[in-house]
Amino acid sequence: MTAHVEGPASAEDFEIEYVDTAGVRRRGPLSALWSVRFEVVRPERRFPSFRGQGNWCGWYWSATCGGHVGYESWLERDHLMLLDFDPLVTAVASQPFQVSWPGPDGKRVRHTPDFFVRRADGTALVVDVRPDERIEPRDAMKFAATAAACGLVGWDFVRVGAPEAVLMENVRWLAGYRHPRVHRPQVADRLVEAFGEGASLLAGARRVGDQIAVLPVLFHLLWQRVLAVDLHAGLLSASTRVGLGEVREGGGDAVASAVSASG
Repeated sequence: MTAHVEGPASAEDFEIEYVDTAGVRRRGPLSALWSVRFEVVRPERRFPSFRGQGNWCGWYWSATCGGHVGYESWLERDHLMLLDFDPLVTAVASQPFQVSWPGPDGKRVRHTPDFFVRRADGTALVVDVRPDERIEPRDAMKFAATAAACGLVGWDFVRVGAPEAVLMENVRWLAGYRHPRVHRPQVADRLVEAFGEGASLLAGARRVGDQIAVLPVLFHLLWQRVLAVDLHAGLLSASTRVGLGEVREGGGDAVASAVSASG
């Protein structure tokens, strides 16, 4: 959903406010601050928690970042999980900054995007999370203005809604095995060998050893994309076909972004 923006045409007209790694609040024009490493800043605002709250805030431990990243809804958490699963993403910050611009009435319009993403090639992506059915005209205007601001400094912008259900269920399952402590190098090597020509999930695991010990390592390799399945085809099961992935530990790949795949 897009909206026409009547407003700033220059990065000088957009103002950015953020909290740096030392906890100091900074402010200035986008033209001067666009090079800040927003992927490592502190959240621009606190995550509220109160009785009767309609949304669920929390902290997600990101394998990509090696630490916790905040979210303000289950939907934001899901997209944060997809970003964590995306091999092209190297860092994510939540509520990274507030962007503002002069509105038609002369008052400044303010908006805080949900995530700032740094990719492996150094490019940046700003993400807003909002379902289609919850976008009011003023929301659409803010998203369009934020997209325009991002375009002025070479950042990408995307507004995402509900991800594809089967993909999301599978990624949630694999995320339970994302922590490096799950990895067992000798078992991992044998799994890569077992699935070299492709095999069903459970049959391949059983070739390696006791499935209770092997399956967590298998799911970890799927999370890392060392092994691969079609996460859109159906829910993971014993008969799911598993093969070698395009990612190897320490390397990159050309897999499409999980944010794009989520629609």
